[in-house]
Amino acid sequence: MPYGYHGKILHVNLTTGSLTVEEPDEVFYRTYMGGSAMGLYYLLKNSPPGTEPLAPENTLALMDSVLTGLPIAGQSRMCATARSPLTGMVGDSQCGGFWPAELKFSGFDGIVIWGRAEQPVYLWVHDGQAELRDAADLWGLGAWETETRLRVALGDDKVEVACCGQAGERLVRMAAIMNMRNRACGRTGLGAVMG
Repeated sequence: MPYGYHGKILHVNLTTGSLTVEEPDEVFYRTYMGGSAMGLYYLLKNSPPGTEPLAPENTLALMDSVLTGLPIAGQSRMCATARSPLTGMVGDSQCGGFWPAELKFSGFDGIVIWGRAEQPVYLWVHDGQAELRDAADLWGLGAWETETRLRVALGDDKVEVACCGQAGERLVRMAAIMNMRNRACGRTGLGAVMG
């Protein structure tokens, strides 16, 4: 296993509410070394050909690279990959901020999400554990207010949040995935997939 990876990918099925942890082998990590390649692997593996971008069968992968989290400036990067609602083709977008490093520090190299929840939920990931929680009180809020409320609710002002805000909830085809209130996976409309 390349140094810098934990060897764990979190899979989230929003339709059933199930969370599973995959432990890919070394060949996987050496073949798909990086966020974009890993994200594309899961999109092509999990989403049938012709999947509509806003269908529950679309796969949203949030992947860190081997270097994410190193104590060097600029090494907190994440790549989001899904079928783009803006183009209908493969979309990927990268962002910085503290969220990507915190994902790595939580014990996972990435998160693969598909399905559609019946009610608004958020994914709470910490210390190698994950759970889906009710997000009804967060629905309709922007990135700034969502992050503020989650930090208060979780009792930790250092919690990092990635969210889609009102544009993603309303399935606006150019919506972004936001973290640190101002860092964005802003290309290809992946916030609408999250929404």
